[in-house]
Amino acid sequence: MKPPNLTLVIFGGAGDLTHRKLLPALYNLHVDGLLPDTFAVVGIGRREFTDEAYRDFAKDGVQQFSRRTIDQARWQTFAAALFFINASIDAPDAFPTIGARLDTIEHERGIPGNRVYYLAVPPAWFVPTVRQLQHARFVAPTDAKMFARLIVEKPIGRDLASAMAINDAIASVFGERQIFRIDHYLGKETVQNILVLRFANSFFEPLFNQKYVDHVQITVAEEEGVGTRAAYYEAAGALRDMVQNHLLQLLTLVAMEPPYSLDADVVRDEKLEIIQSLRPMEGDASDAYAVRAQYGPGTVDGKPLPGYTSEAGVAPNSRIETFVALQVFIDNWRWAGVPFFLRTGKRLPRRASEISIQLKPVPPILFNKNPDKRLDPNVLTIRIQPDESFSLGISSKVPGTRVEIRPVEMELDYCRAFASSSPEAYERLLLDVMLGDATLFMRRDGVETSWKWITPILNRWTERQDAPLPAYPAGSAGPVEADRLIESTGRRWRSL
Repeated sequence: MKPPNLTLVIFGGAGDLTHRKLLPALYNLHVDGLLPDTFAVVGIGRREFTDEAYRDFAKDGVQQFSRRTIDQARWQTFAAALFFINASIDAPDAFPTIGARLDTIEHERGIPGNRVYYLAVPPAWFVPTVRQLQHARFVAPTDAKMFARLIVEKPIGRDLASAMAINDAIASVFGERQIFRIDHYLGKETVQNILVLRFANSFFEPLFNQKYVDHVQITVAEEEGVGTRAAYYEAAGALRDMVQNHLLQLLTLVAMEPPYSLDADVVRDEKLEIIQSLRPMEGDASDAYAVRAQYGPGTVDGKPLPGYTSEAGVAPNSRIETFVALQVFIDNWRWAGVPFFLRTGKRLPRRASEISIQLKPVPPILFNKNPDKRLDPNVLTIRIQPDESFSLGISSKVPGTRVEIRPVEMELDYCRAFASSSPEAYERLLLDVMLGDATLFMRRDGVETSWKWITPILNRWTERQDAPLPAYPAGSAGPVEADRLIESTGRRWRSL
């Protein structure tokens, strides 16, 4: 099904996100024949681009970052739909100018006025931009024949109070069904497949509970350091940047109850219940179950790497965490007593995102009765990046006359199995917004409930500014404190 004819207006249209992700994603949707029959993409920013210069900017982004090479014929039809408006959001005359140009573009291309506004701008500009849209009457009423939708990038706030303030401001202009809070992790093919694995295969779902699962590990590891994002990272840190959205969203997909339908709100209701069921981590609980750390100098392949506080734009005395490990419990009937271990960090050995569900060991009888040669537990591993795949670790007899058992993996690699590359996350998410499908987007109550759970941890860390901040060498697997967290339960982190 194709979306209706529309205009995608990108505030921050000349920024890095647009260059690396949005424009390549839109080009791939066009190649796949999934964009509307008639559409326009209008970038808005401070750069003095002509339409032609913007098309060159877009072509450079597609050449560098698209999963496809450029097909010249298709590029020409796509490029003809790209436009740029040089404007500063805070300029008093900006929006009348923007409005006049949008009207001209839509009239010339026969677009009825349907618009999607993408806020690819820093969070501080969310509220001012939305208020300008309201003041300039850019937002169609929810009951109008034409529609207006808003895409908001994370992070939405830096704690519960600020998230509520942003949501209040946006809600004064757009209805909740018009707002799409985007988390690109939810658009990844393997993440989308979690619910299919659970609810389309009869042998998986009965195992997802406290009777069979020993523990769950969710890891999002980044090989790179803070890079050029120091200004943002100094105000955020790993807990806000990764845990509040990405990791908690992955946790909800693993742990949620079966929804009675795939309607967006039904799915999001079940995800919300998981966040509401998280055991609070306040005061001493934060000290016991939350580890933070910061990468220091290290060496990888003989190359010295700087510590976080030596990176450009980072305060020499910064206490911002670049690594977080958590032991989390979901206090509901299905998961009572099952620990979920979450970890994320920068400057780790490799880039990897995976979810591992480790089942309880078989009883110490029959093939598992030798205390010196215990069988490895079964593990279902869902790899999100860099390679999209899932594997199931099982025990198998080695061919021969003696009974010798070894662990083996049954693996599905998406590229090999389906003989094609997976769409990028933004392709699926942009298409869903155009179609009005909010299933993969965060609802207001979900965002605020996750901040409600995260904020006490942040407050505890603020209270304990005098507490030592653990360090780990750049290129290592994290601090020893994270190892102690999981090893105190008799378990170990899976290797990075």
